Amino acid sequence: MTRVLVTGAAGQVGRELVEALAGHDVIAPDRDLLDVSARDAVLAAVTELGPQVIVHTAAWTAVDACEGDPDRAFAVNALGTRHIAEGARRVGAHVCYLSTDYVFDGTQATPYREWDAPNPLSVYGASKLAGEQALGPEATIVRTSWVSGRYGTNMVKTVLRQAGERDELTFVDDQRGHPTFAADLAPMVARLALERAAGTFHVTNQGAVSWFEFAGAVLAAAGLDPARVRPVSTAELDPPRAAPRLVNSVLDNAALRLAGIPVLPDFHESLTRLVEDLR
Repeated sequence: MTRVLVTGAAGQVGRELVEALAGHDVIAPDRDLLDVSARDAVLAAVTELGPQVIVHTAAWTAVDACEGDPDRAFAVNALGTRHIAEGARRVGAHVCYLSTDYVFDGTQATPYREWDAPNPLSVYGASKLAGEQALGPEATIVRTSWVSGRYGTNMVKTVLRQAGERDELTFVDDQRGHPTFAADLAPMVARLALERAAGTFHVTNQGAVSWFEFAGAVLAAAGLDPARVRPVSTAELDPPRAAPRLVNSVLDNAALRLAGIPVLPDFHESLTRLVEDLR
């Protein structure tokens, strides 16, 4: 049994992680109990609790809001991770950090490998990259993308809600990525964290689609007509989004594949299960 501290335990990935870590000694504070941007609080909590592993999912993930408040974004995502790393060093704990596709600029024609150079376009992406840089080479960094799950707000829930409110839905067709499901992501994060796997890993479900195509897949999984979704370009969005979006955010799970670790399944399988759970 390993003592594991999960930050951001009330989030959609954090809650799945707590379930995935059943059988271990899991400490799972939410933001009200552990504000990672408060150094003294983090160091006190980590030294008192003495975890062997810290899975750090706590973050400010409101991509557009981060553009308007970069100080808060960096205080939580960058400085907060620095505090976690400092606390971990004091007790000899291994850190596993959940990061994002937004560390890239989306201009590459091929899927992004773990060794491709980051170049964030948004405050959110820059703050999450700064969090990566606050960690040492022995830490585990898990980059993921387009996450949906049973908890919190996400794309699948948005599509299902809109489908109940209107006849036609509009989603952009010029941004592509890998949808990822928290129920699949969490066990892999738990595995990499408990094995103390060093370095960066891209962990997503398989199958690259646009948001438009993904919305159609959600409707199809719910037994609805995917033709109800109309494609639009990012430039046509009204109001326009504050943060730049990635044209290509497809992450190649190269580190898992080359290490002989099975990648997550095709997103359609997991989407069907999630829609059944939500309905």
